[in-house]
Amino acid sequence: MADFVVVGGGSAGCALAAKLSEDVSVSVVLIEAGGDTNHVLVDCPAGLAGLAMTGRFNWAFDTVAQQHLNQRVCYQPRGKGLGGSSAINAMIYTRGHPMDYDGWAAMGNAGWAYADVLPYFKRSENNERGANQWHGVNGPLNVKDLPEPNPIALAFVQAVHQGGVPLRHDFNDDAQEGAGIYQVTHANGERHTAAKAYLIQAQSRSNLEVISNATVDKVVLDNGRAVAVRIIHNGQVRIVSAAREVAVCAGALQSPGVLMRSGIGPASHLQDMGIEVLHDLPGVGQHLQDHLDVVQQVKAPHLHDLMGLSLRGISSMLKGYWQWRTYRTGLLTTNYAEGGAFIKSSQSETLPDLQLHFVTGMLKNHGRDVVFGLGYSCHVCVLRPKSRGSVALSSADPHAPPRIDPNFLSDPDDVRRLVRGFERMRELLRQPALLNLGGVELSPTKDVMGSKAIEAFIRANADSIYHPVGTCRMGNSALDVVDEQLRVHGVKGLRVVDASIMPTLVGGNTNAPTIMIAEKAADMMLGKPALNSAAA
Repeated sequence: MADFVVVGGGSAGCALAAKLSEDVSVSVVLIEAGGDTNHVLVDCPAGLAGLAMTGRFNWAFDTVAQQHLNQRVCYQPRGKGLGGSSAINAMIYTRGHPMDYDGWAAMGNAGWAYADVLPYFKRSENNERGANQWHGVNGPLNVKDLPEPNPIALAFVQAVHQGGVPLRHDFNDDAQEGAGIYQVTHANGERHTAAKAYLIQAQSRSNLEVISNATVDKVVLDNGRAVAVRIIHNGQVRIVSAAREVAVCAGALQSPGVLMRSGIGPASHLQDMGIEVLHDLPGVGQHLQDHLDVVQQVKAPHLHDLMGLSLRGISSMLKGYWQWRTYRTGLLTTNYAEGGAFIKSSQSETLPDLQLHFVTGMLKNHGRDVVFGLGYSCHVCVLRPKSRGSVALSSADPHAPPRIDPNFLSDPDDVRRLVRGFERMRELLRQPALLNLGGVELSPTKDVMGSKAIEAFIRANADSIYHPVGTCRMGNSALDVVDEQLRVHGVKGLRVVDASIMPTLVGGNTNAPTIMIAEKAADMMLGKPALNSAAA
């Protein structure tokens, strides 16, 4: 029996288990469905391209057919293995805008305003730029500038600036709006996963046990209290008991399923699945939010700094691989999405409502299809979509994938913003700093003219940029799942600690906020006072 059982060894689970185990008076068990993520494709930042083509570290879920995207099935990659999605993502370190968190607090979630969460962001990071009022230097997660940003990414930043967008050195201060090169979660030329940052050192502690390659069936309840977790490990059913609490950290697409298989969720759905209803909690699996993304591609075979499949490109990558293997430097330290921007779809917006990711290569089908030739891509997404979807069970079998319905573009406001976003992205990519490099926009976007044609293109091509949240929403309404302490409403000894608790999607990439949530939850579970800004 352990004091705390943590379900899921992704970004949140690694951070939470490690922080809990710092207290030598408690025992912790971490359960992960995948295995370790020690692999060259994970360690090498540019290995990201190869990760998209293998399911070894990726659940590679699909959505149901999307009504507003021409009935297309969309892709939902999620990390499988210790470190979770931090082992397969683009390593971008952004937090969203401070007003995102102030919005959470205004919704009734005390303790989640930006002033409350900033100390946990700072505690989690070791930012190689140094400490200041926004950043910390003693945390486990290494954050740094790309040592060798691609010249084409730098040209993108200049082009966006030529289009009237300010330059921004730090996307994580109090302003956000602007163009720049993203900071990344790298250390010594390698991807720095949550497992590397938090778990590897913690595993040497005698009070932490990690059970990998174990499928979680359900949380076991006794008189309305979580007392254990039922797992399938090495083909055998095993019960892992929790003396104090169970924390579900399986992510926005899988935490709802753990709860529902445990008899916690919408009663009618559980009954349809043949699961005994132990606690009717209708909000479980609701309020799914994600960043829908659309891409423009430019072919530029004469720009030899780009990544791609051509004779010169392969030669550059082979040289880069030698540099990376020998010195952990060179071309393969790229995260591909090096440049970015937070912009407004119109000047009437209070906050940036669009994000750009500039990729130093051409992508097709999320990198799962091979694209020959050299070029670059730019992505645009709506940061705070109004569309809401859901996650449900497809079966009571714990090995079955979830039924994922993001319900993309169900709100007309998202359509309008994404159309404007595409128009603005195209305008920025045609500024002299990029235009003078002589790249050629590829079909199908080069022939898309006018708002109606752009909308049709979006419905035929848009897909997720992999930031699902909200399915175990924090709040105090009848459709909320956890309270401000992340305790599941109506069940004792059970919390959810991951991106699923976010009341609304933050205006940026979600990995850093997910780790922050785990840092904050660890203090809650250990009964420690919350950090304050003065102490951070």
